[in-house]
Amino acid sequence: MPAIMLQGTGSDVGKSVLVAGLCRLFTNRGLNVRPFKPQNMSNNAAVTADGGEIGRAQALQAMACRTSPTVDMNPVLLKPHSDIGAQVIVHGKVRGTLGASDFQSRKGELLEAVLASYHRLHDQCDLVIVEGAGSPAETNLRRGDIANMGFARAADVPVALVGDIDRGGVIASIVGTRAVLDDEDAAMIRGFLINKFRGDVRLFDDGYADIARRTGWRGLGVIPWLAAARQLPAEDAVVLDRQAQGQAITTIAVPMLSRIANFDDFDPLQHEPGVRLVMVPPGQPLPGDAAMVILPGTKATIADLAFLRAQGWDVDIAAHVRRGGQLLGICGGYQMLGTTISDPNGIEGPSQTVSGLGYLPASTTITSDKRVVAVSGRSLRDGAPFTGYEIHAGRTIIQDAGTAVLLRLNDGGEDGCLSANGQIAGCHVHGLFDNPHQRAAWLNRLHVTSDGVDQTHRIDAALDTLASALEKVVDADAILAIAQTAGR
Repeated sequence: MPAIMLQGTGSDVGKSVLVAGLCRLFTNRGLNVRPFKPQNMSNNAAVTADGGEIGRAQALQAMACRTSPTVDMNPVLLKPHSDIGAQVIVHGKVRGTLGASDFQSRKGELLEAVLASYHRLHDQCDLVIVEGAGSPAETNLRRGDIANMGFARAADVPVALVGDIDRGGVIASIVGTRAVLDDEDAAMIRGFLINKFRGDVRLFDDGYADIARRTGWRGLGVIPWLAAARQLPAEDAVVLDRQAQGQAITTIAVPMLSRIANFDDFDPLQHEPGVRLVMVPPGQPLPGDAAMVILPGTKATIADLAFLRAQGWDVDIAAHVRRGGQLLGICGGYQMLGTTISDPNGIEGPSQTVSGLGYLPASTTITSDKRVVAVSGRSLRDGAPFTGYEIHAGRTIIQDAGTAVLLRLNDGGEDGCLSANGQIAGCHVHGLFDNPHQRAAWLNRLHVTSDGVDQTHRIDAALDTLASALEKVVDADAILAIAQTAGR
């Protein structure tokens, strides 16, 4: 069965977007396509229909294929909760927690699970497009590798190498990758792509030819800077540092917690013409002119609550509330707004109970059981519908029976709560702003008129635009011909 793998000369060279674009391109050609990423590291997770977790990039790529995401599309997901440790998700379920050095020594044990998922996808479709992680040039990670060449060779999947010309040094990065790979790994690479080119592409003709001459690999295209990519959700939090800010009057601020998760919750707000979305980095105060502050999700609620306080953001939030500003917490941010957070079994770190920010009468106990589910329903405050998902550990209890509930789920359940004056709210549901009616209801309270665009429709249109652009600049027939050599 045809398959091709996109690997990069480094992280953040645009592999995820290119895989999504190629998935839509070949799907539009009538092929039955599936995305695959053997190993991902991200706190931006998506929920599959069977209650599993995968990276959100693979959920986007599934959408590009016009199919539903499954756990086989990303069999190993690492969710970092500290600089040296991560929760390990295998086939959508928590397998345990490992330190970086432990995972490095044991990752080869997961190759069987990775290959099982790949072969199941392989049997379902006409073409599998695989995304690597990081770079195969990280030779210190080669032993036991399951993310790049270790997978490519085990599954016999040919590779196209992606270089990012926008960051500079693209000739050296591609030729240098060839230089550090051993011959057997290098033989898996059949071509290269140049990504994020600005200006007249003819000016790079000599560089393009030089790369081909020095590596022996075929050039598969020079891809310009694609504006449509800005309409797509990003997977890595590093992009938040470079996020463009709007010029609108109404400011919504989101503090960038150290383990911020599922930050694409805020993409629909960024596209609103009446909103200036400010992702506030560590070391900066929350803007005093913010009409709303949103505490985002996090992979480590107690640790990030301490981080929030260390930045002085708790003081900024108190001043914001005194000024009458709206305050919303989502998932871990909701738990922070409560009175206490307890971790009796040391799920996130040391066993402890800490005081929350105290804005809502809710207490949370972190437990080993994890709620991973797609949800839909309506806001009890205004009846606005929503469709989203929950990914959180632990149980949150409302301590005051008279407290207003925020959301009614279609399965009969309830989630979240609301302060008596309606100024402060929290819930566990991600994707709340994707629905245009739900988003409009929140913005109406800030005296902002929403653009009324459904986020899913926006993303779907961007995928078509991306695919059309790629059709013009990449050698899609050559890519498909390379994919035909898989398993031979």
